[in-house]
Order: sequence, then structure tokens, then C-alpha cells
Amino acid sequence: MGNRFQVKDRFADGAQYIDGQLRSGTSGQSHTVVNPATGEEVLTYELASAADVDEAVAAAKRAFPAWSAATPGERSDALHRLAAVLAEQAEDFAYAESLQCGKPIKLSTEFDVPGTIDNTAFFAGAARHLQGQAAAEYSGDHTSYVRREAIGVVGSIAPWNYPLQMAAWKILPAIAAGNTIVLKPAELTPLTSLMFAQAAKDAGLPDGVVNIVTGAGRDAGEHLVGHPDVVMTSFTGSTAVGKRVAEIATATVKRLHLELGGKAPFLVFDDADLEAAAHGAVAASLINTGQDCTAATRAYVQRPLHDAFVARVAELMETVRLGDPFDWATDLGPLVSHAQRDRVAGFVERARGYATVVTGGEVPGGELAEGAYYRPTLVSGAAQDSEVVQSEIFGPVLVVLPFDTDDEGIALANDTPYGLAASAWSRDVYRAGRATREIKAGCVWVNDHIPIISEMPHGGYKASGFGKDMSAYSFEEYTQVKHVMYDNTAVAAKDWHRTIFGDRT
Repeated sequence: MGNRFQVKDRFADGAQYIDGQLRSGTSGQSHTVVNPATGEEVLTYELASAADVDEAVAAAKRAFPAWSAATPGERSDALHRLAAVLAEQAEDFAYAESLQCGKPIKLSTEFDVPGTIDNTAFFAGAARHLQGQAAAEYSGDHTSYVRREAIGVVGSIAPWNYPLQMAAWKILPAIAAGNTIVLKPAELTPLTSLMFAQAAKDAGLPDGVVNIVTGAGRDAGEHLVGHPDVVMTSFTGSTAVGKRVAEIATATVKRLHLELGGKAPFLVFDDADLEAAAHGAVAASLINTGQDCTAATRAYVQRPLHDAFVARVAELMETVRLGDPFDWATDLGPLVSHAQRDRVAGFVERARGYATVVTGGEVPGGELAEGAYYRPTLVSGAAQDSEVVQSEIFGPVLVVLPFDTDDEGIALANDTPYGLAASAWSRDVYRAGRATREIKAGCVWVNDHIPIISEMPHGGYKASGFGKDMSAYSFEEYTQVKHVMYDNTAVAAKDWHRTIFGDRT
């Protein structure tokens, strides 16, 4: 993987993308994007101010009338062109994503970038299928039908763990439905969001349809959510910050979509394929160095398989290769920052007082010492109410607990505030089916954990938020449903009028 562009040259004009142009922020405060694998500076840029947010929202508001009036076919064609541009620039996107996040290049190249291209192609098709209910005479005297209309300017906030994919998940359904958008990416990882907006211009999307403001959450983010010209906010991030976003959004009666934290259970029944479950647990807990809100974090294993599962997962975790994200042999990269690495390490160190760290639980030395690396970690013997079981760690840490009966396993799986994703492992279709019905989560996998597809919705229950990303279901967030009703009788004095005045004729 060669460096096909110099980041500092690419973003020499700044890290704000407003009305089709890169420009510098005006907050007077700078921020440095750091390569978490080395600690080296990637880009220092000026953060957005409230005034920059105002300009971005104004640009989106100007672009809305024409973009919302475009035909579904025209918007579809534009998104098909965008998918082609993204495919042409795939290597650059993978390089930038790994550089700012520390993702192994094989993950960026084979998951993040192709997933984003596929999502773009999906919404290119979905733009032609914004349909309401078929016309019918429900009252007998009137014909009713439903229109789906664009809602206006969307102000969205994306997280740092999947910057490219989360930018796409916010932008694509919004603009496919005819809206315009201002997206605030995380300050840590703005590069691929800005590149996505530039790719949209290369694909011929009008200026102002997609805008990016890169600023601090308490300044740019809160101003964006509370802006009077923003009619909807979509936020992905922690539950704590999501509560603050909800407070601001509801104060201005905005439509709100929240995709928040997770603590996904990995439920292994005693008839499961042990080898498949162990491999699945390692992959599902370590994807993106565990910085994934759907990652497997709590493995509940029925007692007959528990000890063998712990032993096999530990054995597999010890084969995982940490290293340079740009080495194709690397399995696990660093966490996004040293601060995040230290936060994860803190959870594990505190857990040593009440549980067993079976493997991992340490910062590697040697040539990796300068990066934000942390070894894959397996914890056993923790209590259900302990911090390591209940709190979102967001790192390469899997906790394993035993259970006895199916009732107990499902109850334990549901015993956190979160409900984003889960998996059930069993050879028994009825047992697995019960788990899919009774586990309270927005996605339940059977005999696998993590795969996502553009055609299916992503979103949670409980403290994991509400609303859906991806799929045609996402249009429920980004369209206004309007009932239109035509009188078919041409009668001036209708019979129902007598309930207001006069007598029946």
C-alpha cells in the first residue's frame, strides 16, 4: 500500500468542506490528527466555529430546493456516479482510514471501503423506491395516497471508530431522499469524511448538498444540533453524549435518530459447535481493535462448554499478530489514541481485583511501545454486576461467564442497559429461534457475529438508541410522510356537514 497522496497537501486549504470548497476553520483553535500506531502528526488543522456551522447550514439550505426537486432518477444517477468515484479512489480511502485510525490495512481495504461503496450503490437504487401507500378509496368518497417528501437540512454527527462508513451511513440516506446535510465528523478522524464530500463533488453532486464541519463537540456539534434551520439530527456515539444531543434536539422539536452504545452478548448453548464459536468470538471481539459498538463483549457459555471455550479462545487470541497497520500480515492495530488505550487498560486493571485475566491485559513493548497498542484480552470469573460486564469498554477485551439453563442465559444476555446487537450459537433451530425472539437487541445473529449488509437495518433497543441506519428502513428517519386526500363526489353540501351545521337532507 503506497501513499498516493500527501495528507498535508491534500488538506492545505483546511479541514472544513462548505458549499463545495475546502476551507479553514475560524475558531482560533487547532487540532492535530495523530497516527495512533506511531504517535506521529498526520495533519494539524483549524477547528470549526459556530460561524462556520452557520455558513455550512446556510449552504445546505440554499441547495435544498433544487436537490429535493430533482427526480428520483436524477438523484439515483448521481449516487451511482459517486459509487464509481469511490471505487476509483478506493486505495486512497483505505490508506487515509488506516492512517488516522490505526486500522489494519486489510480491514480498511476489505471491509470499510468496499462496504461504503456497496452502501452507496444500494442507496443509488433505493432513491428510486421512495414510495408511499397505493392510492385507494378508504372512506368511500375520497381517494387517499401517501407522499414521502424530503424534510430539509440534516445535521449529523459521526464517531471516530468507523469514520468513512459512518459518514456514508449518515450522508447517503439523507441525500438519496432529497435532503441536504451538514456532517460533523470526530476531530480525531476527519480525513475520509472530507474525502467523501470531495468525491461527491467529483461525481457531480451540486455544491451545498454535502457539507463537512470539523469542530469540537461542545462548540460546533452542539451548535449544529441546536441550529434553527436544521430539521433533523442523526447521532452515533456514546449513550452519555447521546443524552445531551437529545436534550438539545428536543428543545427545538427536531426529528432525532440515535445510534448509541452497545455491550453485545455472545450466547453459546451447550450444543454449539465449539470451534466455530471460539473462532467467532475472537473475530467478533477484536474487530477494529474492539472499537465497535456491535463487537462481542460478553460471552455467556453454558457450563458444559465453558472451560473448553475459555481455553480455546485464549489459545486463538495468543496467535493474533499486532503490528504496523500497513503490513498485510498485521491482524490487530492500535486503539485510536493513547487516551483510549489507557481507558481500556484501566478497566482490565480494575478487573484484576475481582476476576481472572486469562490472557493479554498488557501494553506491548519493543517497537510497538510508541503506539496505542493493547494485547487481546480475555477475562473470566467476573460477576454479572461488575464494571467489566456492564460498562462499554470499547477495546480488545472479551469477558466470559457461565450459565446453566437456557432461561438464565437469555436473562443474562438481556441484563445490561444496552440492546444494539447479540448472537446465539446453537445447532438447535428452536433454541436459536427462541434466542432471536427474546434477546432485546436490534440485530441478533445466529452462529455468526458482526456481518452487516446494506439491505438490512442497523439500530438498537433500550439505551442503544432508536431509529435505523442503512436499508430502506432508514428512509423513515429522513422523509416526511404526507397524507393527500381527494374528494371524488363533487357534492357541495356533504352529509357529514350536518354534524357541524344544518339538518340531514
